Amino acid sequence: MTTSDAPQVPRMRAVSQDAAGGPEVLGLITTDRPVPGPTEVLVKVHAAGVNPADWKIRARGAFAGGVTPPFVLGFDVSGVVEEVGAGVTVLQPGDAVHGMPRFPHPASAYAEYVTAPARHFARLPEGLDHIQGAALPLAALTAWQALVDTADVRPGQRVLVHAAAGGVGHLAVQIAKARGAHVIGTAREAKHDFLRSLGADELVDYTRQDFAEVLSDVDVVLDPIGGEYGARSLRTLRPGGTLVAILPPDDTFPAEEARAAGVRAVFMLVEPDRAGLEAIGDLVASGRLRVRVDAVVPLAEAARAHELGETNRVTGKIVLSVAD
Repeated sequence: MTTSDAPQVPRMRAVSQDAAGGPEVLGLITTDRPVPGPTEVLVKVHAAGVNPADWKIRARGAFAGGVTPPFVLGFDVSGVVEEVGAGVTVLQPGDAVHGMPRFPHPASAYAEYVTAPARHFARLPEGLDHIQGAALPLAALTAWQALVDTADVRPGQRVLVHAAAGGVGHLAVQIAKARGAHVIGTAREAKHDFLRSLGADELVDYTRQDFAEVLSDVDVVLDPIGGEYGARSLRTLRPGGTLVAILPPDDTFPAEEARAAGVRAVFMLVEPDRAGLEAIGDLVASGRLRVRVDAVVPLAEAARAHELGETNRVTGKIVLSVAD
């Protein structure tokens, strides 16, 4: 068999980086299309969500476990199942799905195709398009696992969500509200009307007021900011309350202070979660949860999406449009 007669490996576009650095290290490449292994599916990606984890990994040039460039970023995927590997029974070709596969290990979502375990995906909720579907998984699962699985938010509790207009925050406001909580959010005043439309009961403009001075008797705090926010948040909690941090703890994490104050302070890392995605989908279908997409950027302009995200002024999520 000559080289020209050999089977051609299907190719695809992806956004890759060869080194750590700023958004300029991201570039469009052509590479081999992945092949699904046992229990995996091949998904034709229609849209990919952009998250703070993406630009942090890009900047330091490493994933969890020490995976270094070259690599393809991205965790949030929405698309259509193209092939299924051996043993897959929960999905079939043609199913519209979304998910956050493999997190915190590489999922390579900034590409036209991805492979991942079938059970890391859920069917796309009815009425949701792929842009919205790609905006949901990582942020919504973070909020769900923090508030429901970790803090067990119950009706009547007071829940404080920091960065309430952000990707995780605006979904956390709605999830807490759906659980029957009294929801308090911190955000700039310009975003208060948006948050009220999502069900927030109280809002604090952190640029004008110290939330730790004006809030008290809080049962649960969700902190996506870290740093000194954790220690200050302890002052708002009632005895027995819970602080859930979603950034890896550093020297400022107030574990000892929490124990001394009779409250709980925990760090939570989101995990792929088909059941959680399905529960989130039920909230979407019932009209109790909607995702805000701030910007849609073509795959080839992923660097621009990172530049926008790193301004820390995004309301909701940024999504890459992948399919033509």
